[in-house]
Amino acid sequence: MSDAFAPTKRTPDRIDLAPASDAPDGSGGSGCHGGAETMREAAKKAGKSDILDQYEKDYPVGPHDQPQSMCPAFGSLRVGLRMRRTATILSGSACCVYGLTFTSHFYGARRSVGYVPFSSETLVTGKLFEDIKEAVEQMADPEKYDTIVVTNLCVPTASGVPLRLLPDAINGVRIVGIDVPGFGIPTHAEAKDVLAGAMLKYAREEAEQGPVAAPKERSDKPSVTLLGEMFPADPMGIGQMLEPLGLAAGPTVPTREWRELYTALDGAVIAAIHPFYTASIREFEAAGRKVVGSAPVGRDGTAAWLKAIGEAYGASADQIAAAQNAVLPAITGALGAMPVKGRITVSGYEGSELLVARLLIESGADVPYVGTACPQTQWSDPDREWLEAKGVRVNYRASLEEDIAAVEEFGPDLAIGTTPVVQHAKAKGTPALYFTNLISARPLMGPAGAGSLAQVVNASMANKERFDRMTEFFEGVGEGHASGIWEDTPTDRPKFKKKYAAQNAMAAKAAEAVGS
Repeated sequence: MSDAFAPTKRTPDRIDLAPASDAPDGSGGSGCHGGAETMREAAKKAGKSDILDQYEKDYPVGPHDQPQSMCPAFGSLRVGLRMRRTATILSGSACCVYGLTFTSHFYGARRSVGYVPFSSETLVTGKLFEDIKEAVEQMADPEKYDTIVVTNLCVPTASGVPLRLLPDAINGVRIVGIDVPGFGIPTHAEAKDVLAGAMLKYAREEAEQGPVAAPKERSDKPSVTLLGEMFPADPMGIGQMLEPLGLAAGPTVPTREWRELYTALDGAVIAAIHPFYTASIREFEAAGRKVVGSAPVGRDGTAAWLKAIGEAYGASADQIAAAQNAVLPAITGALGAMPVKGRITVSGYEGSELLVARLLIESGADVPYVGTACPQTQWSDPDREWLEAKGVRVNYRASLEEDIAAVEEFGPDLAIGTTPVVQHAKAKGTPALYFTNLISARPLMGPAGAGSLAQVVNASMANKERFDRMTEFFEGVGEGHASGIWEDTPTDRPKFKKKYAAQNAMAAKAAEAVGS
């Protein structure tokens, strides 16, 4: 046999299991799995420094790099999908778009999401931007839409796809382009503010240029704009509390249609019910509006909030006293009729965690810990100061590990938190409630909010005996690799699992690359 056809000696395959940040060339890896710092640096080099610098100011991380939350883009996506006559286009990796659209439909979206795919060629040559522009032009039908929201996900942002170069409007349809990268926006709650702020800026500039569309319904009284998503009954209750001050409840931001943005900007006072809407607050302040933090939760919270709103509006002391006297006795009675007895830890990523803790404490609960994935801002100071005066540990930008550690430290009768916190607590035999679906989905403000949590909270704590019976019944069945009942307990092989998990991940990435 000729040497030319002799089999060559092949070097055995080796899989580098080191994290991307430990790559020998210092690149930190590549693609959308290359690491947050690598993506951030790439985006800045590609001309996104101003956007990312603003995000760092608006949504500071520390002390943690990033709380464990769902993809941030889900927040802005959900805001757009809830608005009437608003279309949404995403540009990002196919896996990300699939996950976001799946989650949006899981949460009740009833419309399609536009998607502009890309390949390495269109990304590098700049054709992706042209594809996005073409998609927007095709969709810009004024008979169907008032607005089209175009969102860059991680890879297009890191590659510098310049959405700012899109026209402000096409055929009379507004075009709003935003970057919502996972490496620049810490939580999905703050991504809501990214889109809400961008829309408020657009609407404010429209109003400054001339007359704008009037709202469908408009109160004859000055209004208070409510900043932050809340249970639908809460704005109505707030409106009743504001009547003695000569005020009405205005629109809730994020709004459900474009013209409500003009009314929101025209509010006599802005109530930052959720205190992390930094970009939105910037637009309200640019419009010359006063912003008040906290919310009318519990007796103390309602009394302080009505006073702050009244003073910001310029109401008299008699009007403020009348507003307080009209509602506080009812709140006191509701709290007394539905007491909560027990120790409760509270955590979540919606931004209303401090408000819930206040209401629970006024209901009689012992709340030693409140963790929120959102940042500390001046608009949450009234709630933080009140809670700390009650001996509560308030933890901003809380990590999952810290929330779980609080459950371990305080041994609560009930743990309110995110899904993994609830899972951990229940595995220990502690009753637990998922914050987003079971706590946020209830009224919190005024008399309707007082006592609203008591029924579900007390019912959950009453299940402790059932948890104890289940824990006793399943004692010794094992967990993880040893789950179940065995004659010989299986031997864990972490190196084996790590090796083949890496192989599967590489195969999946290769398949995705071929598909693009």
